[in-house]
Amino acid sequence: MRGKAGLVVGLAIGYVLGTRAGRERYEQIKTQWLKVWNMDPVQEQVGKVKDFAKSQAMALPSTLWDSAVKVVQAAGAKGTPGQKLDAALKAGDESRDDLGRAAQTSAQAVKDAVDDAVDQAADGRGGA
Repeated sequence: MRGKAGLVVGLAIGYVLGTRAGRERYEQIKTQWLKVWNMDPVQEQVGKVKDFAKSQAMALPSTLWDSAVKVVQAAGAKGTPGQKLDAALKAGDESRDDLGRAAQTSAQAVKDAVDDAVDQAADGRGGA
């Protein structure tokens, strides 16, 4: 269904951008779009996506903090200065990988939530 919704949106955008029907037709399309956009089911889904995006974005600072703590602990561990440096660099590499995975997971989760919201709005299900 995601592909169908994307196709419909793409065709609508292409029509609006490519139309030669003039300003009056553009205003009609814009008015209809605003009616759909302001419908309660659509706005409910928009709210869900916003909330989900916020919760996913809040996970990144936590991961960043945990990563910084690991690097500091590794740098403060017992051993020679070279061993401390090696441990801090290894912890930094692991932390970088953790942050990359967390960011990628968050971005994919937000994209999936948006796709689901678009599908539900296109199907007329609203929140059902």
